[in-house]
Amino acid sequence: MAWAWNWKVFGITNNPMSLLIFSTAFLLSLALTPLMIFAGPRLGLTDKPGGRRKHHGLISRMGGVAIFGGFMGAALLVFALNRPPTGSPEYKLLAGVMAGAVFIFLFGLIDDLLELPSWPQFTAQLAVALIAVGFTIFIEEVTLPILGKTRFPWFITWPLTIFWVMGMLNTVNFLDGLDGLAAGVAAIAALLFAWHAYRLGQSRVYLFPLALAGASLGFLPFNFSPAKIFMGSTGSLTLGWALASLSILAPAKVATALLVLGIPIIDVAFLMISRWRKQGSPLTAGRDHLHFRLLDRGFSQRTIVLGYYLFCLVFGLLALLIASRIYKLIAIVILAGLTLLFLWQLAKEKPAGN
Repeated sequence: MAWAWNWKVFGITNNPMSLLIFSTAFLLSLALTPLMIFAGPRLGLTDKPGGRRKHHGLISRMGGVAIFGGFMGAALLVFALNRPPTGSPEYKLLAGVMAGAVFIFLFGLIDDLLELPSWPQFTAQLAVALIAVGFTIFIEEVTLPILGKTRFPWFITWPLTIFWVMGMLNTVNFLDGLDGLAAGVAAIAALLFAWHAYRLGQSRVYLFPLALAGASLGFLPFNFSPAKIFMGSTGSLTLGWALASLSILAPAKVATALLVLGIPIIDVAFLMISRWRKQGSPLTAGRDHLHFRLLDRGFSQRTIVLGYYLFCLVFGLLALLIASRIYKLIAIVILAGLTLLFLWQLAKEKPAGN
């Protein structure tokens, strides 16, 4: 059968632990976000209109503190109520997710305070990717369409994991350009990761993406257009790390991530190559992202953001509902082809600004 459906997955919605972890993350983020709206201007952590930002007035960029607080608060609750055996592989993996989140959050806070150049950000991304490797959060085994399960040696696993983590960090960072875009896409991806992990019987792992979804959704009402707060580097890096690490804690979640986040991933890859060719550096800022090009064509922020939500949800569901590896590969190829064609068409027109 090409399509696989497991009705057991609906147990996630009436599992008391699921409800507790999701609600804790959601309510913590929901409560902390107004405090960060208040604190941002008083601490000088605000974004002014101009450049890529088209908002009005000073807006706090401390939303990432609320996202991190919700996610980590719920993650600590998982360890308090349902901790894996100390020293077990699962304990090490989940502790690694938390350790990496703390590290990248603290760097993001420094970046928000000092507005660092690109090289410290690149160094921090590499460091947190090495944390993933150190805690054995790496892409070691994948299921390929023809070859089946394939286990990589360490000299492939380590670079592949570093590439994946740094790529996801940049994807979410670049995605944070329109109100509600990064938080909403992250919430959709996290819910699908949780669904997949629960379906595989990962009774603790699935709670972590569920916590991430709750934290993102608690922040989203204040960040949706017109935004009252931005997530800043603390938020985009925390979300990027969480999605990167959680996407490799179960078999086939990388394929899920490639489909649910396919459009932003391809957009980032396309832009980095294009910027390298035209400007000599892939890290230069500009309004050449897909969502900015659509905005410059007259689409409203809400229309673009909701469109992203729809595509991410549809392709993410395809990743979970299609059992055939060949059909999954076809879906990835179709998504990549259509997205690249669309980006190529848009690239013919000069961006509105840099």
